[in-house]
Formats: sequence, C-alpha cells, structure tokens
Amino acid sequence: MKRLLAEDPGGPVVMLNLLRFAEGGDESYREYARHLRETFLPRYGAEVVYAGVGSTVLVAEDGQSWDAVVVVRYPDRAAFGRMVADPEYQQVTRLRTAALSEAVLQATTPWR
Repeated sequence: MKRLLAEDPGGPVVMLNLLRFAEGGDESYREYARHLRETFLPRYGAEVVYAGVGSTVLVAEDGQSWDAVVVVRYPDRAAFGRMVADPEYQQVTRLRTAALSEAVLQATTPWR
C-alpha cells in the first residue's frame, strides 16, 4: 500500500481485478461484491466500471485465463487506501479471500 500511495500521479485510479475462483467460491465472491457495492464503494466515492465472466481466451499463455474481471474506479489512490484500512471493510475481506484461488489486483492510470 505504501508503494501504491508513494507512486500516486494524482487523480483517479482504476483498479483491475483478475479473478480465479476456488471451488464453489463464486457465491462467496458475490456476497463480498454485494457489500462492496452497497456499502464501501459509495462510502469512498468509487464505482464498478465493468464486471464480467471470463470467456474465450484469444491471446494468452497457458494458465492466463480468468474466471472473472472487475474494473473499479476510485477518485484517487488515497480513497482506495482508506477503504482497505476501514475496519468494517476488513471484516468482509474474508469472503474475498475464501472465494479466490488466485487474483491479480493492479492499479492503472490513463495514458497521457
């Protein structure tokens, strides 16, 4: 988190989530996502830009296909940092942890 905040160019940050579910994990992730949509994203001024199920892989190495992709826009990196530090949010992260066998969470910024 320190590096994310230290490298802050200012302005919005879009977080790319690549998700691979553990056996039966999609239900747990849906519960986590409900908490995110209803409570935490509004609290920190964020929004889901896109959420979708993985489909046909056209260009990728073996093992690079994902079960789902979620793209979330935060007003800035500090808002993301405040959310993950929120004690109430930390209580629901167990749902995300239980749901996933593998994940990538990458901050992105617009090309300039």
